[in-house]
Amino acid sequence: MQTPIALVFLVVAVIFIVRSLKVVPQQNAWVVERLGKFNATLSPGLNFLVPFVDRVAYKHSLKEIALDVPSQVCITKDNTQLQVDGILYFQVTDPMRASYGSSNYIIAITQLAQTTLRSVIGKLELDKTFEERATINHSVVTAIDEAALNWGVKVLRYEIKDLTPPKEILHAMQQQITAEREKRALIAASEGRRQEQINIATGEREASIARSEGDKQAAINQAEGEAAAIATVAEATAKAIAYIAQAIERPGGALAVNLKVAERAMDAYSKVAADATTTLIVPSNMSEVSTLIASAMKMVQATPKA
Repeated sequence: MQTPIALVFLVVAVIFIVRSLKVVPQQNAWVVERLGKFNATLSPGLNFLVPFVDRVAYKHSLKEIALDVPSQVCITKDNTQLQVDGILYFQVTDPMRASYGSSNYIIAITQLAQTTLRSVIGKLELDKTFEERATINHSVVTAIDEAALNWGVKVLRYEIKDLTPPKEILHAMQQQITAEREKRALIAASEGRRQEQINIATGEREASIARSEGDKQAAINQAEGEAAAIATVAEATAKAIAYIAQAIERPGGALAVNLKVAERAMDAYSKVAADATTTLIVPSNMSEVSTLIASAMKMVQATPKA
């Protein structure tokens, strides 16, 4: 008889231990009720309960949860229907409120997200709904987060997955986009032609300026060269005249000049006589030649000494 009794006590002890020891996983929270009333929230790790008095009523995950919000039809400000669906990210921050604040906080959050989304989109025109997704997401999060405080839930963010207008609106939008792209292509082509003409005109103007500058510099260089040549010739002539004047002043200089003038005169007569097409008139009095030479000598002697 002692063996069955001992076995019964062993079974009771095992049940007592199992019901009194609770191991809570990481990132989880368990709500404990004592005789039907909230008693405590068990944290991760080993916890002790009073058997048959305490019981785990709710188990909550403290991880971030992604909730798929069902697709719904929303009406924009310009009376266009949009098929909208999204994802809501939330986290349980107060296990006690999550257990007793709402009968089902997931359904409550989902319904509130849908109603808030319809309200926000109803204030926007169709084109704005595609441009201001960030504004829509922020408005939904703000509205839900205020109400979710009583449910022990923190709404982190909301993301619109898809905005689907009717097929007719989608086709019209596609045509508008195509027309806009063609317009941009035409504008870009015209701007390219305009820039090309500007570049050509600028190049021709710069080339003309460069050519004129080159011609100007060439003329300046030529004028400077001619001036330098004239100056050099004048200087050489002046030196030659000075040398001749000095030579005349020396003994026998006048006779040398007479001889040179006479030679030049004879050379001139001989060249004229050698030309068959030229008629040569010889002075009747050859003494005139000597007279011409004497006049030339007087002019040379009358030249001021350098």
